[in-house]
Amino acid sequence: MTTMTDASVREFKMPDVGEGLTEAEILKWHVQPGDTVTDGQVVCEVETAKAAVELPIPYDGVVRELRFPEGTTVDVGTAIIAVDVAGGASVPAPVAPQEAERPAAPRAPEAEPKAPARQPVLVGYGVATSATRRRPRKGAEAAAQAAQAIQTELNGSGRGVPVVAPRPLAKPPVRKLAKDLGVDLATVTPSGPDGVITREDVHAAVAATVPGPEAAAPAPLATPAAPAPAPAPVVTYDGARETRVPVKGVRKATAQAMIGSAFTAPHVTEFVTVDVTRTMKLVEELKQDKEMQGLRVTPLLLMAKALLVAIRRHPDINASWDEATQEIVLKHYVNLGIAAATPRGLIVPNIKDAHLKTLPQLSQELSDLVATAREGRTSPAAMQGGTVTITNVGVFGVDTGTPILNPGESAILAVGTIKLQPWVHKGKVKPRQVTTLALSFDHRLVDGELGSKVLADVAAVLEQPKRLITWA
Repeated sequence: MTTMTDASVREFKMPDVGEGLTEAEILKWHVQPGDTVTDGQVVCEVETAKAAVELPIPYDGVVRELRFPEGTTVDVGTAIIAVDVAGGASVPAPVAPQEAERPAAPRAPEAEPKAPARQPVLVGYGVATSATRRRPRKGAEAAAQAAQAIQTELNGSGRGVPVVAPRPLAKPPVRKLAKDLGVDLATVTPSGPDGVITREDVHAAVAATVPGPEAAAPAPLATPAAPAPAPAPVVTYDGARETRVPVKGVRKATAQAMIGSAFTAPHVTEFVTVDVTRTMKLVEELKQDKEMQGLRVTPLLLMAKALLVAIRRHPDINASWDEATQEIVLKHYVNLGIAAATPRGLIVPNIKDAHLKTLPQLSQELSDLVATAREGRTSPAAMQGGTVTITNVGVFGVDTGTPILNPGESAILAVGTIKLQPWVHKGKVKPRQVTTLALSFDHRLVDGELGSKVLADVAAVLEQPKRLITWA
């Protein structure tokens, strides 16, 4: 039996995502010691201070050691997993002669693995090239797992050649959808660009089969499908008078950002109550429009469009304050942030260049953004560069609020619940659909006149939606 050298072991480090983060919590391991991994395969899910993301490994090999258990917070740059890139030569084979004849792995370890192209999930930015100080695990159990994970077909010389099926290309929300529906992505025919599997492809695969009584059966993979994100645990006090919950991850980052914003930018909030009956009628009409078929049409969509129209009419509100240079930075683009409540806390991803989107495009972007956020798969990049934010507190039955600015932005619009109220319409009191809007803005950038004009324009568009055409 041959023994593994330290040079064949690579350590995969907690990546630096380039967003100023210093640590991340390991939420779930998707591999165990003895498992075979391939370049680009997701090995674990971590939660940074901004989002939960999946980490792919940048090389092929056999897992030798998981350095930290689930639930551990690890500093960026710390090795979290050790992989034998020589294909597990030190694992005892069932037959010694074949072990002795086994050639080197088909892929030699590179001096510096290249980082994969930037994707909506985090990727490794390089691995340690020095030898590890940890001794790799051995044993019959690891050998059996490795032998099961690697399928070989014999060539003419009788040597084992690993045969690894390529990993299907799909975004994290699509993978979760497939897991929830019990669909093996390897059996799905992709229709997206570059062979990427879309949501429609997954639904088509489900429709092509006879559905069983339960749609949540796990796909026939080597490891069980990961369950959907668990809801908040039910707290049982058992006589305890207090419960302490550690503040970390998204909640910790949100708290720090809100403190910084509240005590840095002088906030001013203005309110207006508006009759949105015509907007609600337009929502119902758009749902029947052939151009909007398959898209989700909601009041929030039209309110977002109304805000974009108001920003176009008053572009000075779309700005930021540069403290270092004592300058106002006017933005000639709108990255529209959408506040989304998730099990891990409030996050604000944004729609890039929202001012250039048509209504159908804005609807699609909004739906994807919300779905990804609720599934906990929003990437840190999606939450960077926002200019103005809209938050819908009305979904919680709240009339309005005084929202705090997202750091680095000049304004945030809060939308309250829409409900029937007595309203004077054409000289008569009638039941009308009414809501209250609240606009908070940075008074260093936006004076009362500018803020009032923007809020009044949003209200005017919602009261008379035809202004979407005449003002656009």
